[in-house]
Amino acid sequence: MHGSRMLSAVAIGCAMASLTLAAAPLTVKLATFAPANSTWHKALMEMGAAWGRLTEGRIKLTVYPGGTQGSEAVTVKLMRPGVGQLQAALLMLPGLSEIDSAVDVFGIPFFFESDEELWHVVDKLSPVLAQRLESKGFHVLNWGHGGWVQLFSKRRIATLNDLKQAKLFTTEGNDRMVQWYKANGFQPVALSANDIPAQLKIRTGMIDTAPSPPYGALVLQFFRDAPYMLDIRVAPLLGATVITTEAWNKIADSDRAKMHDAARAMEQRLRADVTTLDASSIVEMQKRGLTVTKVEGAALADFRSAAEKLAPTMRGSMVPSDIYDLALRERNAFRQARGASR
Repeated sequence: MHGSRMLSAVAIGCAMASLTLAAAPLTVKLATFAPANSTWHKALMEMGAAWGRLTEGRIKLTVYPGGTQGSEAVTVKLMRPGVGQLQAALLMLPGLSEIDSAVDVFGIPFFFESDEELWHVVDKLSPVLAQRLESKGFHVLNWGHGGWVQLFSKRRIATLNDLKQAKLFTTEGNDRMVQWYKANGFQPVALSANDIPAQLKIRTGMIDTAPSPPYGALVLQFFRDAPYMLDIRVAPLLGATVITTEAWNKIADSDRAKMHDAARAMEQRLRADVTTLDASSIVEMQKRGLTVTKVEGAALADFRSAAEKLAPTMRGSMVPSDIYDLALRERNAFRQARGASR
């Protein structure tokens, strides 16, 4: 009888320990290059608050903004199995391509013309891309839009030839993109994104031109040293919030659904806000001395002609052929449907 009571006590103790373990909150540490107090940082904080509320405190999100955990390449390494210093990140394309190059399809210069066209393709490709990232150990929570990349420069750029003469920032670590730019007549300079403001401030800095959405240029204030903006949409600054599969598997199915709901709400909010954010940022910078250069006539025709020639050069080299073909097919289908409805 005495032994039976001991076994019962041990069983009860184990059960209580299991309940305590199950009740312990899971802290998800998330890194991002989004500046502190920016729209994207605030959106992440709101999502984290929703996670905590919806899961009754079982999930806690800690956000490290402003690239404080290192470059996006370093961030991805910190999430790898066996390291695990971070469990999640809001990554832009350079970071996502460290996981799978298929996402570079959204960074093809001049491939997309509008938000509607972009999101049509994102929605069509999302299941395929999510599956590819999942196979590499990362679960996609949502897609994010940081605005349309435009070109900010120290000297006025008005033509494609002007752009090819510029010392153009590109993300360090993405050697394939550097080589692609060089092969097509541009002069890329690979640096950390955190180096942009300082290098533009120096009179003989390593770069004189930086691609950025208007809101980013306003928040980081580098438009003061690069006071010219070429008014042409180069590409959307697309990103995604990802969590490691290892961390995701520790979360109960019911809580995962709630986290997805909050993540999708964040995505929809950013989708709706980004166009207004770009436009208002340009107006604000113009008040502070920004000169906007419109591209029209022959110069615009040159850019469009170059876009048609440059995009296919990424197929197979920068972007997997099947992903490129799928994106092209969906984009063209959207354009045809839009044209037929007019």
